Amino acid sequence: MRRLDTADPRFEPAFLGLLERAVTQPAVSDAVRDIIARVRQYGDAAVVDLTNRFDRVQLGLGDLRIPPAEIDAAAAGIPAELQDALALAAQRIEALHRAQLPADFSFTDDAGATLGLRWGALDAVGLYVPGGKASYPSSVLMNAIPARVAGVGRIAMCVPAPDGVLNPLVLAAAKFAGITEIYRAGGAQAVAALAYGTALIQKVDRIVGPGNAYVAEAKRQVFGQVGIDSIAGPSEVLILADAANNPAHVALDLLAQAEHDEMVQAILITDDAAFAGAVAAAVTDALATLPRRDIAAASWQDFGAIITVRNWDEAVALANRIAPEHLQLMLPDPAAQFAKIRHAGAVFFGANCPEAIGDYVAGPNHVLPTSGTARFASGLSVYDFLKRTTWVSLDPGGLQKIGPAAVALARAESLTAHAESVAVRLNIQ
Repeated sequence: MRRLDTADPRFEPAFLGLLERAVTQPAVSDAVRDIIARVRQYGDAAVVDLTNRFDRVQLGLGDLRIPPAEIDAAAAGIPAELQDALALAAQRIEALHRAQLPADFSFTDDAGATLGLRWGALDAVGLYVPGGKASYPSSVLMNAIPARVAGVGRIAMCVPAPDGVLNPLVLAAAKFAGITEIYRAGGAQAVAALAYGTALIQKVDRIVGPGNAYVAEAKRQVFGQVGIDSIAGPSEVLILADAANNPAHVALDLLAQAEHDEMVQAILITDDAAFAGAVAAAVTDALATLPRRDIAAASWQDFGAIITVRNWDEAVALANRIAPEHLQLMLPDPAAQFAKIRHAGAVFFGANCPEAIGDYVAGPNHVLPTSGTARFASGLSVYDFLKRTTWVSLDPGGLQKIGPAAVALARAESLTAHAESVAVRLNIQ
């Protein structure tokens, strides 16, 4: 873990080094290209063969799609406490995303032209759910519910089952989200099947959901054939906290991200050096009891940092440069600091609102821009499952008012048919 201080004259190069995480895997690109080519050529047979090899299972073609009875049994078999938790999360996620739904509009301008915009849902969406180091039923809800709220007609889910093990909570979450089309396949082969279609898996219009480096690269390579949500990098959290906070709470908030993956980045910015030291010590103490301490410790050691600043203006400026996926403002007046934040995927206000609450039940989506892409990207929402269509209606008077300008511009661009298309209706030369 790195300790930085903005008062140190060597701070700037150290800070730039903190932001550089080497996560590229050059060998992945060629391997994924070969997998996609195989699926395009051999379809379901390639999906089954690759799944059997990578997930160490023995599936036949008839085993790819998970039958409704298995989904129902998984949902029925989970404890009542978890059923209630999934129900609460689903309800809150749906309420927030339903509030996002945009409205169509139209208006008639001074020229007599009627202009409008109409929203419409995608026909089909593919949802990828991880099944490797950890499986995340929460991600099922976060990806599927916005699609359903948007009105997507078909949602197909692919989830790997390494060594034949499939978390029943994932299937239960799918049922809560209203998904019935689920395939027991993962990796780049699942992405390829969703993008290009096979005999069993019909193609979709957009693929969403997190995955490993092979899944991310597969999404990159099929983009254009289908839409994608993003190319997700390692997760990250940035915490701005003053000394009034409990160091043990802040330490656990940092480790809540670090335990995801060794490449995660967790950063604390504070204006109090003694508090910085207390949090560092609390992280060490908490690591000793974490079941995933090896993962969290590697993340904290390689990419974690505590930055001491002279004032909160410096802290906000650094936060905007980092453009974090998750930002916790554990300060007396978080709203005042939030007003100065320009770049962040999701922001959590105050000492009683840890980022982990947003991963599950707060309501806003936890699929967020990583690796500084919050500078230009946003979290998953209903908008990712909607398209905008504009429309125009002109009567003869309206065409008379604005048509001559179109003719002039078309002729200036030497597009004669464009110009004549309008001019012939206006009876002008």
